[in-house]
Amino acid sequence: MVYAVEYLAKALMGARKRKKLSQRALSKKVGMPQSQISRIENAAVDLQASSLIELARALDLEVMLVPRKHVPAVASLIRASGVPDSEQEAPRPAYSLERKDDHG
Repeated sequence: MVYAVEYLAKALMGARKRKKLSQRALSKKVGMPQSQISRIENAAVDLQASSLIELARALDLEVMLVPRKHVPAVASLIRASGVPDSEQEAPRPAYSLERKDDHG
């Protein structure tokens, strides 16, 4: 579960920076304390779905569930949209049912 929080935190921070918003400006936009945005971006809290959706929409993003078999197509569309390569990651699931330890 740690990976999911870190991945979302990095994505939200990247989107905020692309919009050239400070944490304080984003906090005013969504009505959330700046300190909470800092904790979210540092993956120091378990992000609630309602907060994720609110932050995403304030950053012109949408939260949606994509069937796993369509993830490569969605990733291709995102790359084609012009997001700089330095801000992209290889698509990975937000969670895993297996622990890293289970692979030996």
